[in-house]
Amino acid sequence: METTPLSEAESGARAVQEAATPREPRRKGKPLIRSTGIRFAVTYALVFGLSAFTLAFSLWYSTVGLLQRQVQFAILNDATALNEHYQIGGLPSLINAIHSRLTDSGDSDGIYLLLDPLGNHIIGNLDQWPAGLNRINTWYELPVTRKGTRSISLLRAYTLSGGEQLLIGRDVSARAQLRGVMRDALLWALGLMIFLGLLGAVLIRSMFRRMMRDISTTTRAIALGDLTRRIPKHGNGDEFDELAEIINDMLERIARLMDGVRQVSNAIAHDLRTPITRARTRLEDAALHAHTKEDLQLAVERAMLDLDGVVGVFEALLRIAEIEAGSRRSAFAAIDLAPMLRDIDELYRAVAEERGLILDTRIDEPLPLLGDRELVQQAIANLLDNALKFSATGTTIRFTARVEEALIEICIADRGPGISEEDRSRATERFFRAESARSTAGSGLGLALVAAVAQLHNGTLRLANNNPGLRAIITLPARRG
Repeated sequence: METTPLSEAESGARAVQEAATPREPRRKGKPLIRSTGIRFAVTYALVFGLSAFTLAFSLWYSTVGLLQRQVQFAILNDATALNEHYQIGGLPSLINAIHSRLTDSGDSDGIYLLLDPLGNHIIGNLDQWPAGLNRINTWYELPVTRKGTRSISLLRAYTLSGGEQLLIGRDVSARAQLRGVMRDALLWALGLMIFLGLLGAVLIRSMFRRMMRDISTTTRAIALGDLTRRIPKHGNGDEFDELAEIINDMLERIARLMDGVRQVSNAIAHDLRTPITRARTRLEDAALHAHTKEDLQLAVERAMLDLDGVVGVFEALLRIAEIEAGSRRSAFAAIDLAPMLRDIDELYRAVAEERGLILDTRIDEPLPLLGDRELVQQAIANLLDNALKFSATGTTIRFTARVEEALIEICIADRGPGISEEDRSRATERFFRAESARSTAGSGLGLALVAAVAQLHNGTLRLANNNPGLRAIITLPARRG
């Protein structure tokens, strides 16, 4: 069966409808190891376990090593002393020294064995040379039988100048028992550390999943169209609360931008419909009722003025969008605003005099700024245009510029009707017009452009009451150096 191809309009409408329809996020099962929470928890458990094991092993090694070094030091001192006896008094003096040590009740752990060059027993508390002790001047830890009792001993053998072999050692059975006790304790401690590490990993994973669940739930609801949802904060002031606050601020800004887009769309539809309809009506009326070329020309010119106003609105919107996007930062240069403001003052002073207004200007010098001269000039011109437009004849408009605390403050104050306090917060919105300005010409984009220029230069636009009238204050950071 042959299908009828869709027209371009139908295809476009279907594409828009599909793009506007929110889609349920895909949920796919994934391996456990790919879970960020699992990886984070396992990493924590490994780091905690390795740290605890390193600490325990260091404690065990330093304790056992200290006891080992103490026994070795005692054996070396004893060997030095016995060698001095041998050098001074010969073999009899050495035998007497060993006998004295064997009969000393204060040293029950000492082990001695002296053999002649033929391997015969001379003196000592061992019956025979320990099996496995084959090297001289080497440390051995071997089982020996002393007084019918088997024990573990640390031994070191020496060869004397006469060919005799001397074995000196210490019973380290107590140390071996202590090492076994410490080993068992460390094993228990290691098991406890593993348990605590796993418990901590589970708790951290639970906290991590809870935070991620809040973020996922909120973003999923926003994707489905509920722009009022926000990530809950737990009030701990930790990094998760900080992350939630940052994301909520981002969502607030997105919501404001989308609301602004809707308002701009509605404003464009309402504010531009009138001039376009008026231009169409004039052209239609001219086409039906114009009897001369001059009448037709006049109707066309009036329609062109209406359409020029529409084009001007779109150009202002594009300019504001360009400024807010920050693309004009490439045109920033080091400038002095004072000469530029004086040129503006000279231009608008003549206009003010024609309208019966007084322009009181006070501009300090210098006013160093890193910025776009054309944009700042247009912003100041917009504020002066508003002041001239809404000021009554005979009133004074104050135009001041000064530097205070590394900030350039430009203020334009008029004596017009002003803006009510509840309308000031919305005065910089696109197409917003207060009730007092409904009867005057304009599109409601002037203050929006001024606010965008101030924000581009990392400054602010503040509107205040002048009692009566309005004070528009632009604050810009002064250039240093």
